[in-house]
Amino acid sequence: MRLPPEGARWLVTLRFWACAAIFTATTVAWALDVLPHPLPLYGVGAVVFVYNLLFTFSQRDWSVSGRGVDRIIFLQIIFDLAALTALLYFADLPRNPFISYYVFHMIIAGMYLRGNLPYVVAAVATSLVGGVMLLEYLELIPRFPLRFSGDPTGLWTIDGLYAFSVFAALGSTLWIAVYFSTAIRRYVDRAHAELRQKEKLLGIGQLVAGIAHQIANPLDGAQNCLRKIGEAVGSDPQSTEYVEMMTDALERIERTAKRVQSFALPGGITLTNTDVNSVVKAILPLLENARGGNVIVRTELGRVPPVKGDPYALQEVIFNLCTNAFAAMPHGGTLTLRTRTLGGSDDDQMDSVAIEVADTGEGIPRTHLEKIFEPFFTTRAEEGGTGLGLGLCRMLISEMGGRIEVRTALSQGTVFTVTLNPMEKEND
Repeated sequence: MRLPPEGARWLVTLRFWACAAIFTATTVAWALDVLPHPLPLYGVGAVVFVYNLLFTFSQRDWSVSGRGVDRIIFLQIIFDLAALTALLYFADLPRNPFISYYVFHMIIAGMYLRGNLPYVVAAVATSLVGGVMLLEYLELIPRFPLRFSGDPTGLWTIDGLYAFSVFAALGSTLWIAVYFSTAIRRYVDRAHAELRQKEKLLGIGQLVAGIAHQIANPLDGAQNCLRKIGEAVGSDPQSTEYVEMMTDALERIERTAKRVQSFALPGGITLTNTDVNSVVKAILPLLENARGGNVIVRTELGRVPPVKGDPYALQEVIFNLCTNAFAAMPHGGTLTLRTRTLGGSDDDQMDSVAIEVADTGEGIPRTHLEKIFEPFFTTRAEEGGTGLGLGLCRMLISEMGGRIEVRTALSQGTVFTVTLNPMEKEND
């Protein structure tokens, strides 16, 4: 999620208030005889006001999408860092309490800029501060010390250890501020993406539930007609067998339609004591018809406790993951279904049960990895893929209180891991 482009305009408005604060603070400090040289600060404030007017006049030319706004915000931050450094230099930078204002620019950069730009901003800020302090310490540039009532008479000299401590404290603060602000922004981006996906899946669930309801009535009629046909061909064994096969198929369709309808309703999934090994074993016969003749299916079933889940929904998830794995191995390979209990290095999931579906197929490109769970995203549209399978899988697992993760490497294969919570033991 990108923050709106109005952020660049908001910075322009805020900067006019900052100009007013610069002139006011300079005047007050001069009146209190703390700032003996106010003219340079008035000059810097005037420069800030002028370049802010330029940003104001150029607003109509700013791009409202893409990286244009990022560049404008980055440019504004760099100008502001230079202006803030000049203000602090003319007001005793090593001892000026407003040196902490650099943190605000780090937060703005972390929230609005992408990629490495926030860290570029942090590097620019630390370089400016470190450079000014070093030049002042080496007496290569004049100093503009403030005059506090407790200062000794004469020119206050910069202590090397003090200057280094101030620089180290400020520099570490700036980099930490950038790190945490970018981390928070990434978390918000992921949460926003998941929210959008859940909204899409909710709409899909309601649509599919409506379709299932439309199927139910004609399905009942077809079953009744099929029973009549069965009675009429009772003397023909082959026709009777065909009728029984069609009856079984219609019953499976009916069960699936009812599960879809119940899933679309709140609380549609029923969490029960589920044996994941039994679920995997029940899937194996179904995979015989779905796999190609050159794919080997292996099982590595560990001793795992029962989990809190819905066995029918879990079967659908595993079957969907397996069919995707078969599609990723058009020239053959090995599909491994593995169950194990997490623990030890998985402290945050202690005693949880993992179901792994691992293939030796083509792998998933990095550009597709972040999109595979999005509804309607598919790389197999020509083969009839709808892009709904993985999204529904994650939705089903989420309803069961679990999560699904993926690890992949090109030309080496992919591993989907479904993690479910163990069934709580009843107290005696």
